[in-house]
Amino acid sequence: MRKGLDAGELQTGPCADGGSFVAEAFEKTVHRAIQLHGGYPDNWVPERSGTDHDVVVVGGGQSGVAVAFALRRAGITRTAVIDAADEGREGIWLNTARMNALRSPKHLPGPELGIPELGFQAWYEARRGEAAYAGMQSISRIDWADYLRWYRKMVGVSVRFGTRLEGVEPAEQGLRLRLSIDGRPKAEVCRKLVLATGFAGSGSVNMPGFIAQSLPADLYAHAEEPIDFGALRGQRVAVFGAASSAFDAAAAALEKGAASVDLFCRHDDLERLSVMRMLYYPGSVEHFRLLPDAERWTIMSALCRRAQGPVPDTVRRAARFDTFHLHLGACDPILDTDGVAVTLRLGGHDTTFEFDFVIAGTGYKVDLSARPELASIVDQIALWRDRYQPPPAEAHDDLARHPYLSPGFAFTEKRPGSAPYLKDIHFFGAGALLSNGRNPAEVSGFRHGIPQLVSAIGADLFTADAAQHVARALGPCQPILTGQEYRDRIWTGRDLRAAKPAKNAVQDRRSEADEFRHDAMER
Repeated sequence: MRKGLDAGELQTGPCADGGSFVAEAFEKTVHRAIQLHGGYPDNWVPERSGTDHDVVVVGGGQSGVAVAFALRRAGITRTAVIDAADEGREGIWLNTARMNALRSPKHLPGPELGIPELGFQAWYEARRGEAAYAGMQSISRIDWADYLRWYRKMVGVSVRFGTRLEGVEPAEQGLRLRLSIDGRPKAEVCRKLVLATGFAGSGSVNMPGFIAQSLPADLYAHAEEPIDFGALRGQRVAVFGAASSAFDAAAAALEKGAASVDLFCRHDDLERLSVMRMLYYPGSVEHFRLLPDAERWTIMSALCRRAQGPVPDTVRRAARFDTFHLHLGACDPILDTDGVAVTLRLGGHDTTFEFDFVIAGTGYKVDLSARPELASIVDQIALWRDRYQPPPAEAHDDLARHPYLSPGFAFTEKRPGSAPYLKDIHFFGAGALLSNGRNPAEVSGFRHGIPQLVSAIGADLFTADAAQHVARALGPCQPILTGQEYRDRIWTGRDLRAAKPAKNAVQDRRSEADEFRHDAMER
């Protein structure tokens, strides 16, 4: 059995209870900091009959929890967060993520959303000291998973685990969600839906046809899947792809004792640039979504034509093994098998390679039609190919499949007026790349993406309930004065007319002023 994790591969940090190591005083400091930054306002959204929630967030990982926290701080509290996974298996960090450290610089802000005491640095320093943080080059994946568990505890977000979104459809009062709760069907109605389901939630893994159509399922896996690397001890492994996830998978196999790993890259060299970083500056991150369609397309089509290169650390991690081999210019692969071993031939080469297992480190593809929870509505969702036709030189089929989102990450209608409910489904994931300029669910995207999302949700809820807010503004107002504060200082003993200047005195002063102006003009 080569797919699935063995027991030893479900890793947790030394403080797996999510924060018991943190001193009680520090946790009090965190809660006080939240209060000093505005705390949690009362809910202001009028409850609508026939609904169970104002907002449902699908995904209990880092982005879903951070969104729920931001909604609560915005006074939108009738919310629910659901996740199909069991508790402790949400997100990627303890499941399919195989990097030793995060790829983002340690100093970038994350889900703390402007509250430093809630950030990773404060958490880490409280745990291990300022010197330890200063000496840390990058954030350990295991530390990050522990931090996220502690973060969810601190912000008080409850996640309904074991709850899968099976489908969504319009309802009279909002959106009807078809859920599976521990295998039992249930329907719930919400006004707003946020899809925060990670990279794969934008479509599916990108599994090359030359692998899936040539091999039985027990001889290959995608890097997104759980893989029992312990079962690959002594095995010959082939990895296709040359981004960071491919190198992570190669290194993980070698570290678990694989006899050899050969990584095949179709390009003549590894991509040495991180082209998407060209957009990682505040102006672009905040305002890219406001550019005209043609300019957004031109930028993204140019950047996406370049492969996303692997980060140096993950290349070095694999390359330190003598049994790791990198094959460049590996085009037109042909796979065959006798049911036990896999043979590989490359176009234009006579050499034949033999392997025991194949891993596809080929990333994801944006394709909403691959998402079962969207099956009943996907034909009504506008994609970029429905809204913009690029010049032939800029054509890009993968980008054309991206959803055409509003500035608030909401789906839009393929045919105007045909599906107005789509404005209430917000897509907070990798498929927002073309509309938004980056994946808002990446850690480095939280600072800008989450406030944009929450502001849009709040604006829609407020304007939809405009009549009730008008009634609230014009309704009974609680007095702030009782009258006792000034009762003893009310002037009641004099005739106010007696205090006014005499009419002649006023005229005398006017005459004096006229004479002064006359003298000044003569001078």
